[in-house]
Amino acid sequence: MTTFDDREKAFEAKFARDEDMAFRVTARRNKLVGQWAAAQMKLTPEETDAYAKAVVQADFEEAGDEDVIRKVLGDLLAAGVEADDAAVRRALDEQTVEARRQLMGEI
Repeated sequence: MTTFDDREKAFEAKFARDEDMAFRVTARRNKLVGQWAAAQMKLTPEETDAYAKAVVQADFEEAGDEDVIRKVLGDLLAAGVEADDAAVRRALDEQTVEARRQLMGEI
């Protein structure tokens, strides 16, 4: 029975690590998307930092990416930047890859 218990603990530990990494990737991705959108809106460096943090916070409104997409797209359009849903989704996809790359470099 010890082998089974050890395997169960190992699987639980792996699940916890995987969930933590997924959370960190999503948070980093949202920050990078915020920085991308801030560049589109031509914000100052201080405004960019604040905006990137606001995008990360927006992700806690509901499950999934729709809250982030809604915020970023709304802010881009309000700033007079030509953007659409597809452009924001493309930025999310691109920044997910970059976030993973950055986090793997930290390990």
